[in-house]
Amino acid sequence: MADFLGFGDLSRGDAWRAAVAELIGVTLFVFVGAGTVVSSGMLVDGLDPARLVAIALAHGLAIAIMVAATAHISGGHINPAVTVAAIVTRKMGLAKGAMYVVAQLIGAALGAYLLAATIPDAKAAGLGAHALGNGVTAGAGLVIETILTFVLVFVVFATAIDTRGPGNLAPFAIGTAVLVIHLIAVPLTGASVNPARSFGPALVSGQWANHWVYWAGPLVGGSVAGIVYQTVFARK
Repeated sequence: MADFLGFGDLSRGDAWRAAVAELIGVTLFVFVGAGTVVSSGMLVDGLDPARLVAIALAHGLAIAIMVAATAHISGGHINPAVTVAAIVTRKMGLAKGAMYVVAQLIGAALGAYLLAATIPDAKAAGLGAHALGNGVTAGAGLVIETILTFVLVFVVFATAIDTRGPGNLAPFAIGTAVLVIHLIAVPLTGASVNPARSFGPALVSGQWANHWVYWAGPLVGGSVAGIVYQTVFARK
């Protein structure tokens, strides 16, 4: 139990450095990802195929870059769903995981505030806050976010967390997964699969409609993915 709680991490410098790396990584991810939603909306009215591809590429490339930059410091989670899955599967202690999640949420808020401060009318445009598409119910959105986060976290465990995985290729694999997820889900749910990415723009823009979907879906989907991978595929 003591190992799982991991309160000793609260006094370790490397744990705090890892949390700061997560904060910086999420700040830049939100600024680039949500920023692309805002800036592309200044060029195109509505969501056409070209804008969809631009948004997907921005999120996929941004997460790949941030994972590559922070993997050797924090493991490159950049997502509370990944961190919670790591806690549930006992890949990290509860205290350190809590540090990560708090840092990720602060980073998301900071990224959204920077976006609002630097792009004209970004706040009025919603700062790329996630919302359900036309005709998509909260229940359907929950299922979509759960399934797609399962995909993302399964890829994270298979390529980055499992030591047998292709560690050097993990950022590319994770970024590609995020890109594909956005191609599928931007018109449906906005393609969160990351509670921090949803939280920052919602906090700054005040757009909280169905926000619970963007926590419940990713946290459940990510945790199930971690448990399935550890139970079925991890080396005993």
